[in-house]
This record gives sequence, structure tokens and C-alpha cells, in this order.
Amino acid sequence: MSNQIKGRIKTIFPTIQVSEKFTKRDIVITTTTDMYPQDILVQFTQDKCAILGTYKSGDEVDVDYNLRGREWINPQGEAKYFNTIEGWRISRASGASPIPKEVQKDVPIEQVAENGDADDLPF
Repeated sequence: MSNQIKGRIKTIFPTIQVSEKFTKRDIVITTTTDMYPQDILVQFTQDKCAILGTYKSGDEVDVDYNLRGREWINPQGEAKYFNTIEGWRISRASGASPIPKEVQKDVPIEQVAENGDADDLPF
């Protein structure tokens, strides 16, 4: 399953050597296309950690990711499930992200009248 997050980098964490054969690097992306922006943790692993080297907090980016899930059986024999958002490509966003329509400030009546919607008042 492949998806994309558009947003601004909030935080880039250092690369962590989890084991002899596994490294990871996490970033937090604040979405810029949602009515209510979300802080999404995205994990890059192995050779993908290096692609974050040219990015910094505040950069507008598009992140392609796969949603991963796994099962873990705890010592009591109960199944627990975990999800990971695993990034595999990141690129700089082209142009500034527009403010979603729902978040835009109220439009002055004069501007509405210029658009020909003055007769469509909601009250």
C-alpha cells in the first residue's frame, strides 16, 4: 500500500543504529492539506536514512510511504498489533501549500459582491 503525505517538516531525529543490521531515522511531518493539521511520525530505514540529509525543519515536502503492520505476542500470550508509516521517498514540494478552504478567514462582503454571490447570503 503506497500513499503520500504533503506537509512541513517539524522535526528530524538523528539516525539510530537499532541492531547490527538495522538503522532507522524518524521525522515528524505537519500536514498542510488538512482542515486540522496533524503531526505524523514517518520512519525511514536502512539506506533511506541518508536521503534526509539535505532537509531541515520548516521545509515543505511530499513524502511517499508504505503503511506497515505487525503482530507481537506478549509474554501472557496476548496478540498486540503495531503500525509503522515507512517513508521510501521524499521530495521538496513545488510551490507553497494553499490554505485549505475550510481554514481560510471570513471573506469581506465587498469581495463576495464582486464575485456575484451577494444574493446568496446564508441568513
